Amino acid sequence: MLDIKKIRKDPEFFKQKLATRGVKAEEIDEVLALDQKRRDLLQQTETMKAQRNAASKKIGEAKRNGESADEAIKQTRELGDKIKELDQEVEANDKELHDKMGHLPNIPHDGVPVSLTEEGSVELRKVGKIRDFDFEPKHHWDVGENLGILDFDRARKVSGARFVYYLGLGAQLERAVYNFMLDEHMKDGYTEVLPPYIVNADSMYGTGQFPKFKEGVYQVNGEDMTLIPTAEVPLTNYYRGEVIPEKELPVYVTALTPCFRSEAGAAGRDTRGLIRMHQFNKVEMVKYTKPEDSWDELEKMTGNAENILKKLGIPYHVITLTTSDMSFTASETHDIELWMPAQNKYREVSSCSNCLDFQARRMHTQYRDADGKLHYVHTLNGSGLAVGRTVAAILENYQNADGSVTIPEVLVPYMHGVTKITKENAVPFRNKLNK
Repeated sequence: MLDIKKIRKDPEFFKQKLATRGVKAEEIDEVLALDQKRRDLLQQTETMKAQRNAASKKIGEAKRNGESADEAIKQTRELGDKIKELDQEVEANDKELHDKMGHLPNIPHDGVPVSLTEEGSVELRKVGKIRDFDFEPKHHWDVGENLGILDFDRARKVSGARFVYYLGLGAQLERAVYNFMLDEHMKDGYTEVLPPYIVNADSMYGTGQFPKFKEGVYQVNGEDMTLIPTAEVPLTNYYRGEVIPEKELPVYVTALTPCFRSEAGAAGRDTRGLIRMHQFNKVEMVKYTKPEDSWDELEKMTGNAENILKKLGIPYHVITLTTSDMSFTASETHDIELWMPAQNKYREVSSCSNCLDFQARRMHTQYRDADGKLHYVHTLNGSGLAVGRTVAAILENYQNADGSVTIPEVLVPYMHGVTKITKENAVPFRNKLNK
């Protein structure tokens, strides 16, 4: 959440900055009007409370002097009723102000490319050599289905579209990928966490998914509990409402979790394969830092995500997203996109974002400095990586002409020595048919 004091101080700055994210100037004016109304109501309330206190003193004096206190009592009651009405008006105003503030996105950093569409992202670097195939590379879903390690049809029967069964060495490959990711992040100083997969509405609000993006999640138990769309939610909310000891900063945490997304608005997009699923595994990285350290930590986090692809030998590039394409809570986002040969294009596998104090204000997460002063922490989050998309890239980049898939060298120990997935070894209970 943005700082209302800063908006009040320099509204034109916020209008200009948020216009690059599609926010109209009238939305800022509405917030300022509600803020002014709140202060006016509070001033009226304080004035009436002072008048009521004065009237109460008159009642006491009149009783001590044996005089009538009827007029003072009447005044006290009338003021009390008016104060109650004003308190209710303040509460309603605060609710509306809180809601409108909750819909305002973060301020983009000065270096973020300005665009009201995803077009205009800036490429920072390109890493890895794109493989020159001597055959027409197949899409990962064709590779996986031909080997028998991906079953979309039966998943559709059981759950619906955008679900999948991983079988045999396919399931083992998915597990190998996320175990490798977690081990690498732990080497980089992250503490592994196994968080809850269901969170309450306050947690979804804290990280910025609510109230604006309710249509994109799966809710259970009415509207109070939600299946996590990303581990960012439980990891970032860990310190919600707390003061972190300064000596503990920066805090690095990582987790593997399933993620659940309704993919509202994604009809017709990536309808085949592992790119856009309702349920998928993702390894997440989250950092809590001091404000002066957060930009350096963003570069480190991006490097942590890149490290995975470098060791897997998958080509990728890093881009800085435009003002309107980055997430609601981000001030700047670096996307890492890996190469998909069959699509002949890069596809997103990680977004690393610096949210500054935007989430911390919503969560009331602070730290106390050496002078005893409280400050909001800065929070960062990044995919390290989306597991299914990484598996898809392995199937495409490491496929062979005979339909087999070579296992990247770093994953062989996690695959218990298996170096290649073939029709003969892919799914044990089906291998009997091949003998």
